[in-house]
This record gives sequence, C-alpha cells and structure tokens, in this order.
Amino acid sequence: MRNEDLTNGYRPTLLIVDDEELVTRSLRNLFLLQSDYRIITHTSARDALSAAAGVTIDLVISDYLMPDMDGITFLSRLREIQPQAIRLLLTGYADKENAIRAINSVGLYQYIEKPWDNDKLLVVVKNGLEKRALIRALEKKIAELDAAHFSLKSIQTELIKAFM
Repeated sequence: MRNEDLTNGYRPTLLIVDDEELVTRSLRNLFLLQSDYRIITHTSARDALSAAAGVTIDLVISDYLMPDMDGITFLSRLREIQPQAIRLLLTGYADKENAIRAINSVGLYQYIEKPWDNDKLLVVVKNGLEKRALIRALEKKIAELDAAHFSLKSIQTELIKAFM
C-alpha cells in the first residue's frame, strides 16, 4: 500500500545513513516499495553531511555505531545544517543511557532497535513526517501572518501621515 500524500504534492525526502550497505539497501527498498518518499542513502556519515548541505531533508535515519562518526554526533551536526529534519537513531544496542543522551542533545524523535520491525518503522516514519508537515505548515502560516502584520503596519503608517 502506498502512503497517501501528506503535504499536497510535496514528496518528503528521507536520508538513511548506516555504514552497512545491507542496512541502507534494505531500508531503501522498504521505503521505495511502501511509499513515495525520495530516498537518499549513505554509508558514510561525513558524506551524508556533505550531501545534506544541498538538499532539504525531512527525516533522517542514522545508525548509532559507525566507524567515521557515531550517530549522535552525526545527528547533532545534521541538526546544525537541517534543524527541522526529524531525527531517528537506529541501533543494535539497547543502551538507554545513550538513548536519553541522544533525545536530549539532538532532539531525537525516536530510538529504534535493530532488528527493526518493518511495519512499526513505517508507522514511526509516517508519524515523523506528519509532524514535519505540520511544522512546515505552521512555518508557512507564521510567514503569512508576519507579511499581513507588516502590511497592516504600512497601512497604519500611511493613515497617520494622511491625517497629519
């Protein structure tokens, strides 16, 4: 079943980062089969950061243990580049201390243990993207309100000048 379009024609972009090619390939295939998302995969956190500078990322799934950079450090750096991206940490280790640290330090949306359940992962990603879509809609409304406020201020200024 294909995911319904959550954001009126907008196709969310997922970034998947794991040093194991088998994991990135599995996740890529899962999302290609079950969604209309744009999928970007990397087996290097450093390469993923470079790529993220040039495209809007809606949701990122990162492995925790990678050779060039751990997942928390990666998500922290990605947050600087893409502050609105929803962040998921994927790990084979049930380490609650690191999960709490990740939640607090990088604004982690969800901590997912390997091996993951495909159906549960699809729901977590869908919910994360719905949150991202709501944030994007809120940002748009705030920009519209700011523009309307500016316009009203301009009209007010013109009216004051007209009556002076």
